[in-house]
Amino acid sequence: MEEMKVSMYQLYKEMLTSYLENQSEHALYHAQQFSKQMMEQDMSPEETVSLHISVFQELKDDLSQEVIDSFDLLLEVMIGYGLAYREHQSLRDRQQRLESELDVAARMQKTLLPHNDLKMDQIDLGVISVPASKMSGDYYHYGTDDSGNVIVAVADVIGKGVPAALSMSMIKYAVDTLTEKEFQPASLLESLNRVVHRNIDEDMFITMMYGLYDSTDHTFYYASAGHEPGFVYDASEDTFDNLEAKGLVLGVSPKVSYKESSFSLKENDFVVLLSDGVTECRVDGEFIERAQLVDIIRRHQHLTAQEIVDQVYQELEKAQEFQLKDDFTLLILRRKV
Repeated sequence: MEEMKVSMYQLYKEMLTSYLENQSEHALYHAQQFSKQMMEQDMSPEETVSLHISVFQELKDDLSQEVIDSFDLLLEVMIGYGLAYREHQSLRDRQQRLESELDVAARMQKTLLPHNDLKMDQIDLGVISVPASKMSGDYYHYGTDDSGNVIVAVADVIGKGVPAALSMSMIKYAVDTLTEKEFQPASLLESLNRVVHRNIDEDMFITMMYGLYDSTDHTFYYASAGHEPGFVYDASEDTFDNLEAKGLVLGVSPKVSYKESSFSLKENDFVVLLSDGVTECRVDGEFIERAQLVDIIRRHQHLTAQEIVDQVYQELEKAQEFQLKDDFTLLILRRKV
């Protein structure tokens, strides 16, 4: 270590001597290379200044007292700078580790969402879910039960970041477990509410719209736990109506009853479920009106369900200059035959 210090001292002395004699670009290039060596040796800023002072005083032994005193001040400044710089480096390293861990968590979170196609000739389903940041507080679900009924759901954790994402994972496993018992929407929300109430903090809540399409008689049953209303499109009338249902958000009270509603889903009718990140998109600086959202869907309703949700997202993302303010989830279930 001592030999290393002597070597750095000698190198700097030669470099400074050369520069003071001719101020050449070549000497400045060597200074840049020397700085790399300083980093490799983990030299602090104050050690670098101290090295310069020692070498300069050896080369110029007739320095005035004022110059020597100025070096003392510079050294104190660099000691403070060095401490702040090392703290900054430490914080940056911690931030990079956290970012890396969040990347892993975000990838794991995506695996919680369904990705398989619904292999049913009579159903066309499309879904898009885009987080506003790395971790999402939105959750969607689709699948079939043992009777061939189609299950769809969209949920939104009231909260952000990692706590919301962890709550989302709990919702996923609870829904997977409960749907195995073929609950109707209202009964499932009541069971899910008890799970949520037991397992999340009292200052966190979850909204959900849950629907079940009976593939035998083509009835769509649904219930809501304080969730953003969706839409239902009636192909024969060419009209959009709000898909509304009242119900307390999940997690507030352990004993809650939910109202279940239903309607017939005719050929080419479709249901739209969404999170509030869709309706809170801004167009021309103002929150999008539900009528405007309907207009966008209507322009693309001749496309497949997946193409519709993709087009709606692209239009709203562009209107917000590609900066989402909230997690965005949109799901469409259409009866084809």
